[in-house]
Amino acid sequence: MKTKLMMGWLFGTLLLLSAPAVGQTSTTTSEDGVIRRSGVYQHPKKKVLYIVSNPAELKGLPVGFFAEELTRPFFEFIHAGYEVEVASPQGGKVEFDGFSDPENAYTLYPNDLITMGFRRHATFGTLLENTLPIADVDVSSYDAVCVAGGGGPLVTFKDDESLHQLIADFYEQEKVVGLICHGTSLLLWTRLSDGTMLADGKTWTGYCDAEEAMNNEAAGFKLNDYTIEEEARKNPNTNYEHADPLAPFAIRDGRLITGQQQHSSALFAELVIEALAETDEK
Repeated sequence: MKTKLMMGWLFGTLLLLSAPAVGQTSTTTSEDGVIRRSGVYQHPKKKVLYIVSNPAELKGLPVGFFAEELTRPFFEFIHAGYEVEVASPQGGKVEFDGFSDPENAYTLYPNDLITMGFRRHATFGTLLENTLPIADVDVSSYDAVCVAGGGGPLVTFKDDESLHQLIADFYEQEKVVGLICHGTSLLLWTRLSDGTMLADGKTWTGYCDAEEAMNNEAAGFKLNDYTIEEEARKNPNTNYEHADPLAPFAIRDGRLITGQQQHSSALFAELVIEALAETDEK
């Protein structure tokens, strides 16, 4: 118990005392080769809605959302001085994908210290127990929406027209929209009020087929019946891109920010903070 309390206290202290948030850094190099880098400690207050998938099953396997794809951007947003609220389509309790949980016996990410700290934080650790249902979201109350990926989205997001509409509402109300990994699947279905796809005319990224193939090989069978890359290629009006498998990669196209997968979480957060900073300049 003491160890858990100490880690929770430490995580909270780090949020207040550690290095500046990502985004808006500047670097200078003097003639003697000395490099100086500075950043912004606190940005103007913003409120971010962070949406994660409700628990589901994928071919008999329990799935949720990828831990780092929430916790790393969340950590950076709190550093920036933002308020972050966690929601899910149905509301209520949500769960990490088991393999992304650093304290799961079968995890592939045992060194995800941010997720460990998030779980033990006195306030943040309880957020996943009772998330806000999207039916209760007032878009005008937020400056941005972000959506995590993981195993759940391809199962739970496809036919969720209320979620598609919410993302369209955020975009059409001039808010920043950030989607990462399988959360970018929403660009396959979200339509704006004029009937066009949100993805039309946009350049974006998301979990690629080569990464899906790696998962299929590890599982010993095909996990998802369709993929983001495969479906995105069917839209002649959009520009889907990806980097090498598991390489950090994120794209900003105006107010739309996308990240390829979990290793892109820091880059993704940086671009969201950058985009939100620009809203103060208008």
